[in-house]
Amino acid sequence: MAIPGKPSTLIKPTLDTKFNVDYSWWDRNSEDLRTYLLSHVLPEQRERIIQSEEHRVVDFIDPLTGEVSQLDELQLAIKLAAQDPNFINPQTSLVDSIFRVFLANNNEPLSPRELAERIKKDPTTILKTIGGIRIYKGIKPHLDE
Repeated sequence: MAIPGKPSTLIKPTLDTKFNVDYSWWDRNSEDLRTYLLSHVLPEQRERIIQSEEHRVVDFIDPLTGEVSQLDELQLAIKLAAQDPNFINPQTSLVDSIFRVFLANNNEPLSPRELAERIKKDPTTILKTIGGIRIYKGIKPHLDE
């Protein structure tokens, strides 16, 4: 029986259900977020970040909005990598491609249909992958709070 006023977490996602990365999922699992994020940056940036002992923060100016935000080296490397036309390519796995879309769009929720437009994959395949019981890389239906 559902609790009044509480949405069911067992609702079956559709092609129009919005998804995004739930970063709290990473806190509850054995996978290391930083290591996974490093796999999405350019190799030369990855090596520099791994070898860097200092934690630097820089101002980043969004070229589209002019908004200024403070980013650490890894966040900046991801922003720069996301601007590369090969950031999402046919050789990138489906889950990694979806995750990279969320990295590139500041984790704004998107439906499988919207994801399909960005990664050029079938939306039904996307839904079957991220809309099932297993959670990949924290990609889950977005819950409005």
